Amino acid sequence: MAAMAMQPQLNLPPSPKEEIQPSPADKLGSTMAFTYFFRDEPILTMIGEVVVPALSGSRYLDVWDAGCAMGPEPYSLAITIRERMGKFGFRNVRVFGSDIDESGAFGKTIEAGIYSDEETQRIPRPIFARYFEAHGTAGQYRLVEEIRNTVTFRRHDLLSFAAFREGFGLVVCKNVLLHFTAAERVKVVRMFHQALIPGGFLALEQTQTLPEELKAHFNQVDERVQLFRKRPEGLR
Repeated sequence: MAAMAMQPQLNLPPSPKEEIQPSPADKLGSTMAFTYFFRDEPILTMIGEVVVPALSGSRYLDVWDAGCAMGPEPYSLAITIRERMGKFGFRNVRVFGSDIDESGAFGKTIEAGIYSDEETQRIPRPIFARYFEAHGTAGQYRLVEEIRNTVTFRRHDLLSFAAFREGFGLVVCKNVLLHFTAAERVKVVRMFHQALIPGGFLALEQTQTLPEELKAHFNQVDERVQLFRKRPEGLR
């Protein structure tokens, strides 16, 4: 599978073995096992340095974060894009976070955009200072309105194998596909492919590769990260 020539400089330390603790999302019916702000910085770096410039000529940049849990990931994506595009270009960015949300709580949490000190502690301090404001009781912070207005929640089951809309420049699906069977993964990635615009990008978990059946329909952007670009030809 051919790799793109653009090779941004990434600082990729050896991946530590991370002890996964249950998150609030686990208890509320998310397809994601855990999530926090800026969890996968290498892929966010690539999105900022490769995806955004490649798609900046589009009228809109629509992003789908599939399996978004309670919102840290779609908000991290929105902040990453805002940092790269600036205020003017960012007005045409729309980030859609989706999850099965059996509790009905995810959409409310994302709409409010309020997170605790514990949930935001991994955010780089300069980023935190630009995009979060103290809110209510001590230790609670709210994303600024510009970022909140960019992110929309949609209740969606990936195993329906039908996207809730198409025309996405970027689809992100992290820590979800490993919960599916091999046959289900093929169908879900096929759905992502159909939902992407020609030349759109698909970002997966570092430990998750493309199903073999679909590798011919994507180019890997950089072998160090699981970021792929849709080839122009249709999926057969």
